[in-house]
Amino acid sequence: MKEVVLHVYDVTNSGSEKTNNTILQINRVFKDRIGLGGIFHSAIQVFGDEEWSFGFCEQGSGVFSCPPGRNPMYTYRERIVLGETNCSIFKVNQVLRELGQAWPGHSYDLLSKNCNHFCDSFCERLGVPKIPGWVNRFANAGDTAMVVAGNAAFRVGNYSKLTVHCCNFFLVFIAEASKNRNCHCQQSGIPIYGWSSLKFPGHSRVPEQFEQRQPSISGCMVQKLDVCWRQAII
Repeated sequence: MKEVVLHVYDVTNSGSEKTNNTILQINRVFKDRIGLGGIFHSAIQVFGDEEWSFGFCEQGSGVFSCPPGRNPMYTYRERIVLGETNCSIFKVNQVLRELGQAWPGHSYDLLSKNCNHFCDSFCERLGVPKIPGWVNRFANAGDTAMVVAGNAAFRVGNYSKLTVHCCNFFLVFIAEASKNRNCHCQQSGIPIYGWSSLKFPGHSRVPEQFEQRQPSISGCMVQKLDVCWRQAII
């Protein structure tokens, strides 16, 4: 039996300090205060000193690893033990090879095939519970804005005002994410995974295709989210 650990990060790779601070504020309120969710990156650690996740690249596998809690693209948030796997290290390596083939970098999609979806799939193969729902809730179109906002408003006792603002926030997030989900090359992220600490299955160094641009939240999308966020806290 080997412990399986989830590592969660705040997504702060926009290249803008203002944008990153806005996302941190959103996560503090919607996750820490309301318990709803936020904008997060996740990775799975099992056997050894590496965490495994998934990201965009134009060619090759999107599956990659780095030291636990030390992905340089994001701000580390917390460590969550998901359970223990019966898989041997050899089985885990086999699973990672298969996932590496099944999760090409070009298939990355903000709403339907992101790093959190990858972690769920990895956990399923390891036989442990999936990641907590709040980690990927903003990408889950099944959690409609009205239901989510209603539950959140009820918890904090400010039903009418917070419901409206939360609905606006989630509707804008889903709408803008849908429009930007396949526009990786047009977004203004910083170079992806250009650090020697990152490792990839079958590669002795970072593959050249990962010297692409990280699929980050676009400037236009962040501006709209920032407006909704500021309305929600007035």
